[in-house]
Amino acid sequence: MPRIAKNSEELKSFLEGVVSAENGNVSILDENKLRESVIDDLIYTAVFAEDENLREETKALIREIANEFGAVASSIHDLYMAMGRGEVRDFTTPAVNIRGMTYDVARQIFKVALQHDIGAFIFEIAKSEIGYTFQRPSEYAAAVLSAAIKEGYKGPVFIQGDHFQFNAKKYFEDPEKELQSIQELTKEAIEAGFYNIDIDPSTLVDYSKPTEKEQQYHNYLNTAKMTKFIREIEPEGITVSIGAEIGHIGGKNSTVAEFEAFMEGYLENIPEGMAGISKMSVQTGTEHGGVPLPSGEVAEVKLDFDVLREIGKVAREKYGLGGTVQHGASTLPEELFDKFPKSNCCEIHLATGFQNIMYDLIPEDFKEKIYNWIKENLKNEWKEGWTEQQFIYKTRKKGFGPFKYEWWTLDEEHKNKILEALRNKFEFLFEKLAVFGTKEYTDKYIKLVKYPYGYIKA
Repeated sequence: MPRIAKNSEELKSFLEGVVSAENGNVSILDENKLRESVIDDLIYTAVFAEDENLREETKALIREIANEFGAVASSIHDLYMAMGRGEVRDFTTPAVNIRGMTYDVARQIFKVALQHDIGAFIFEIAKSEIGYTFQRPSEYAAAVLSAAIKEGYKGPVFIQGDHFQFNAKKYFEDPEKELQSIQELTKEAIEAGFYNIDIDPSTLVDYSKPTEKEQQYHNYLNTAKMTKFIREIEPEGITVSIGAEIGHIGGKNSTVAEFEAFMEGYLENIPEGMAGISKMSVQTGTEHGGVPLPSGEVAEVKLDFDVLREIGKVAREKYGLGGTVQHGASTLPEELFDKFPKSNCCEIHLATGFQNIMYDLIPEDFKEKIYNWIKENLKNEWKEGWTEQQFIYKTRKKGFGPFKYEWWTLDEEHKNKILEALRNKFEFLFEKLAVFGTKEYTDKYIKLVKYPYGYIKA
């Protein structure tokens, strides 16, 4: 069991002979011991220490060690621009949302990446997940970077803010206040090393308006405002990869006309010469987490690859973007995944399928404990007509935050079963998405630029 420091002195004792951290200069004295045990102690302290100041100190230390080690928080922007220029072969970057056991799960992804020379892969967490999984951006980034060190991964580490979404009700009551809240979260994320941000004002699209451009007005306007804000605070030498979204996931399917209307309005609202978005999320018929049937099974989804293909073609050829982005995909049938790289889809977001594996393999008494907590504390989310299985399936994602320590400290037997199943799933999906061998592209297009935790351009 990793050690959790109680104070700064104890933290320093963990580092003795392993890492020197004098006067702000970090150097690694014993890489083997760092990877063998000390990084475990550091991440457990960063996540579970009682003293908040100590947690912050440890996160900053992990970031410095990761930089020195060569696992560097990076932006995927330049790779997507190369994709838009047709300079790389077809592949679809997997973006994985890790809701629980983040350190151990991230380790499985790095294992697969190292085994198959993968450079294009993203760790992400959505605005909503930050809340219910009890993982602020700084904690999430620390867990991912610690996992890279543990596995010996050196290179760019892409960490992304997913669905930094505008709340429509709050926005139309007070647009500036809602914009400011998204800006505050974005600033916090960039300080933590999230150099990839998906802005999502698609919730503000108004289909009652007569033209596509009018429908997309609040969407493109706020995406442009967020682009300018990000460009003002991003560290020098890093162009944060910004994603936009035209179709609210779970709504009607997106069209080329909507995309072009969005882009027209968006480009009118950012200064000429400013780097804009690198990709566009579209709606193809999926829904986040899938649609549970009364039995708790997930309904089959009819996904329209033409939406990805057609919008992606225009995105690349007319605007030079990386392509389209597919959300809500992890519960799709496995035989569909090799179609994404052939459909101008530069990125795919995967979350619930991995959560399902975790719940399938935890001890029954632990699962029962979480489900009882959900039934007691989230009963107001039980929609009319839902069976208990549907209710549990839709809400169990909220069982990660309150039981975070129990998830992280599962007994070895169950934990290893979960991690092996996840590793196999990652390997299968990453091969289907054609990202094996993409390290040559990240080596070519991604420059490693090292900044400390908490840094933004003043």
